[in-house]
Amino acid sequence: MASEAHRALEAILMVADQPVVPALLAQLLEVPPARVEELCGELAGAYRDDDRGFELVRVAGGYRFQSHPDLAPYVERFVLEGQNARLSAAALETLAIVAYKQPVSRAQVAAIRGVNADGVIRTLRARGYITEVGHDPGPGQATLYGTTPLLLERLGLDRIEDLPPLAQFVPGPEIMDALEQSLRPGREPPAAGE
Repeated sequence: MASEAHRALEAILMVADQPVVPALLAQLLEVPPARVEELCGELAGAYRDDDRGFELVRVAGGYRFQSHPDLAPYVERFVLEGQNARLSAAALETLAIVAYKQPVSRAQVAAIRGVNADGVIRTLRARGYITEVGHDPGPGQATLYGTTPLLLERLGLDRIEDLPPLAQFVPGPEIMDALEQSLRPGREPPAAGE
């Protein structure tokens, strides 16, 4: 199977520091984009069949090599040895708000979280997960934020629309009603099964 086109794709993707879009790969190989998709599919299948420690995946609109997910413990030890690369709970919460509500302003994030988000937004921008995407046309023309291709890459997603639906993380109306009833002054919380 190792045609020159396959080998050329491997060589390009091996040196790329971010996912490479099919249109660019097609231009470099002088083949139609549909052929690039076929070639990448063939390579990905061959790596999967050989049970390699890496895989060829499509993320952030392009192709890249990445380590196989089942080898994550080894890679994490290598990458994270001596460093703390994790985001705080506040940063993850803010990042989720931006990802699902984008474009969104600092004030909107603060209103949803219930606390000032300036520091967290600075941190997420510094790490390259969010960026300015425009300005609100209303009074004050607040800066609007959205996610970056780096976030898609880190999440292993091709498009932001590939995020899981938010509804599966939100409690249903019956749970919200029960919670609201239990929080009213002078009311006893409902017993289990009521």
